[in-house]
Amino acid sequence: MPILAVGINHKTAPVAVREKISFNPDNLSSALQDMLRHVQCKEAAILSTCNRTELYLVETKSITDTKTLVTSWLEKHHNVAASSILPSLYWHRDQQAVNHMMRVACGLDSLVLGEPQILGQMKQAYSQAKAAGSMALVMDRLFQRTFGVAKQVRTDTDIGASAVSVAFAAVNLAKHIFASLTKANVLLVGAGETIELVAKHLYENNVGSITVANRTLSRAQAMAEQIGANVITLAQIPEQISDADIVISSTGSTLPIIGKGMVENALTKRKHRPVFMVDLAVPRDIEEQVSDLEDVFLYTVDDLQGIIAKNIENRRKAAVDAEAIVTEQTDSFMAWLRGLNTQDTVVSYRNQCLTERDILLEKAMQQLSANKDPQAVVAELATKLTNKFMHAPTSAIQHAAQGGELDKIVYLRDIFNIDK
Repeated sequence: MPILAVGINHKTAPVAVREKISFNPDNLSSALQDMLRHVQCKEAAILSTCNRTELYLVETKSITDTKTLVTSWLEKHHNVAASSILPSLYWHRDQQAVNHMMRVACGLDSLVLGEPQILGQMKQAYSQAKAAGSMALVMDRLFQRTFGVAKQVRTDTDIGASAVSVAFAAVNLAKHIFASLTKANVLLVGAGETIELVAKHLYENNVGSITVANRTLSRAQAMAEQIGANVITLAQIPEQISDADIVISSTGSTLPIIGKGMVENALTKRKHRPVFMVDLAVPRDIEEQVSDLEDVFLYTVDDLQGIIAKNIENRRKAAVDAEAIVTEQTDSFMAWLRGLNTQDTVVSYRNQCLTERDILLEKAMQQLSANKDPQAVVAELATKLTNKFMHAPTSAIQHAAQGGELDKIVYLRDIFNIDK
């Protein structure tokens, strides 16, 4: 049962190419059914994210035929020229395919090493394939084993323990400074992508309250609705900043938005309770002199980049241990798959022998019913059974001998326990 993984990702193609073969989650079920028919595979699943699109399937054809069918289907389904995507596609079969799937789930093949989101996306791909009826024994077992490997890697290594984005690093630093974020009031300045990520991480950590300050209220309100935050204008910051235990800013302003005097006034109102501030903007949103104030802990994007660089190196070291786990579990799954194929062979061989036995036994019973000599009937049955069962191995030995395949002859002697 050959397994194939074919895909395109951030390493092999720019977004302009990746978007050509991305799949809409709403239409994934029909896409899976269409792929089963067109590619003529036994089982299939599709993983489609902003950074990758991958097809996982159990083949019924030769690898050459399957590649042709997959390419043809992608061309037809997405209405793209094969020539525009073929150079970016990668193909992994059997052990390489299993290893690749496990590495993807562990974040070892991600744009950000060790990122955890991909595991959730793979679980979604599994659920969608189950719902579409495109998954059976082999693919189901492979996904379940893959999820187990990802969990083991997260538990046994530090692959995901360190922050490697400025947004995550900022929130992670806040968690180290405050015993708990559940009572902390946060002021976010800006409403761009970085602040959105910061807001998401804060929300996931059950922060006490969030206020978003932005030049354009509509932009801030769209983000605030998702996390239950309050919205204010930049002009309202001076009167609101004294309530903030944490201030994180990232705007496109060319001049500082938060000055030393503003923070001094806020500290007086706060009775000098400490404030944690992070300036993720370039040019800076918070005046450099703010760091001179007591009771203010100010970090810039450069401070966080130093932390991130160290954390990336830690993840790389952890990735070595993660790769070893993936390799071990890949071998384990392939052993299970080989055992499954062996079981199928044993069952087929046994059924074939039983069928031949039943045919000859029926003839013998008919002879006995016709009052033929029982001893002659039994002797004939034994001879015919022996000849039947000897025919295939005898022919194999003769063909091996004629072709000079001595290793095959040794193998056959071992199988049939000759001279033992």
